[in-house]
Amino acid sequence: MIALLLVPLVLPWILPPLARRAAARVRPEAALWTVSAAAGLLAVAVVACLGALLLPLALAIAPLAALLHLIRPLQAGPEPVALGISALSAGFVAVTGATVVRRGLSEAKRLRGAHGDVAHLPHVGGLCVLEDSRPDAYALPGLTGPGRIVVTSGMLRSLDPHEREALLAHERAHLAARHHLFLAVAQLAGWCHPALAAVVPQVQFAAERAADESAARATGSRTLTARAVGRAALAATRGGPRPGGSVLAAGAVTGPVPARVKALLGHAPVRWVAPVLLAVALLCTTAGASALSGAVWLHRGVETAQGE
Repeated sequence: MIALLLVPLVLPWILPPLARRAAARVRPEAALWTVSAAAGLLAVAVVACLGALLLPLALAIAPLAALLHLIRPLQAGPEPVALGISALSAGFVAVTGATVVRRGLSEAKRLRGAHGDVAHLPHVGGLCVLEDSRPDAYALPGLTGPGRIVVTSGMLRSLDPHEREALLAHERAHLAARHHLFLAVAQLAGWCHPALAAVVPQVQFAAERAADESAARATGSRTLTARAVGRAALAATRGGPRPGGSVLAAGAVTGPVPARVKALLGHAPVRWVAPVLLAVALLCTTAGASALSGAVWLHRGVETAQGE
């Protein structure tokens, strides 16, 4: 049981290199769905296995053992090893829980602050212009309703009219495709396991690439979109980073901009690269099967300890 439940804790380290390959070689929409779903599934497997690994230590406490009517100790392997791993799992669960609560509250605070910055502003078709000399643009997801596109006056002055339209098409794509949900899944998974934290930049890159491609289709020009992304990023760099920005507020100037511009100036992505997608699917299947097998083994161990 112990070995089966440890496997899903190790497998997430395989996802980051696969995610980098998927983000670079697979269609952006497919990469976004695949990598974020894999991160979410692996995070669920990690949390489930950590929870299951707590049982040997918990059931070594007499009142809890009596509560489950155990008539003999739970056999989860050599007792020192089982109890040691269970104690480590308890520590990981405590740290992970504290991390999720602390960072989740911090992210919620930043998101509320971003909404507060534009709550008083008029908007036309969901577009808000924020008076700020720092060039910036981002898609702000709605808390209870539709989201808004926020563009600073500094960004509008940095682009010509055609480039502005490409930039707005990029941000509209973020809202229409609900990219903030993919980013939220990746961020939450990263808080659950350190290896999954390395996947967050790949999900962000895939989301930006998907929005780039949507903007190129909307404007009918990949060159115009590439120029808009490049000039917007250059202007934002000169103006300094946006303080306290929410990770869920996707912006056209985030991610590795040179790679995005290069992709836009090349051919439209048509590759699916089946081996990469199959490898990610196999990784998730292995983690799920191992976690499920460990849970079944644990259930049988509890039944045996109950004398059934």
